[in-house]
Amino acid sequence: MFRLSGMDLRLLLALLWLKASAIDVTKDPEAVAKLTMAATQLDRLALLPSSADWTFDFTAQQFFYNWSPGGVTNMNAATFPATRGNGLTLAMVNLGPCAMLPPHFHPRAANWVVAVKGNTTTWMQEENGAHTIVTCLTPGKATIFPAGSMHMMANNECEPAQLVSALNDEDAGTMNIGQIFTNGFAPEWVNAAFGGNFVNDNTAEKMPPVGTGANWGSAECMSRCKIMPRDATGRPKEHGK
Repeated sequence: MFRLSGMDLRLLLALLWLKASAIDVTKDPEAVAKLTMAATQLDRLALLPSSADWTFDFTAQQFFYNWSPGGVTNMNAATFPATRGNGLTLAMVNLGPCAMLPPHFHPRAANWVVAVKGNTTTWMQEENGAHTIVTCLTPGKATIFPAGSMHMMANNECEPAQLVSALNDEDAGTMNIGQIFTNGFAPEWVNAAFGGNFVNDNTAEKMPPVGTGANWGSAECMSRCKIMPRDATGRPKEHGK
């Protein structure tokens, strides 16, 4: 009979946790359904009677709220029922040293982003034929990514960066561009579209999971900041440790 070693089991559980936690799961579907159906704001207030129903702690959202490599913690209809009907998602974006948010877009919302700590570079292209817009966000500086625009963000420094992100929909959605290589689209046609052998038997295992929304960034930055590539658990380790 096939048996998993202790290490294999821990790795399997870690992978399952990443897969399960890659998106926001609605914490209280019944409450959200009732809030959606409520006729008036007074009816909605009656469904949220406690002050605790109106308080969201970003730092308590473990897995997403971390600095290694980082993550996007969303206050939205899935994670905080009080947002239902208010038309906004608020997110805290943590980028550890050399971390990035890979190229992605939000299908249902424009995205306003303001830096509160560190130095983050952003890239955005809105559509075919449009020029690429690059910004450098230091504390107090902000940018906007129009709805559906492709964008990415990177911390190229050895210190953490943090940003606050607002999206004008409580269910904005996120689609990572890299998923085109692993989402089941016909490989031969994807390869034809991109002009190379990008999709093959090894693609899925090389593609970083969606995870917390953040991945590790460039090899140059990780070398400069003495961060080793991820180990077997998916976590970095410093040189010499």
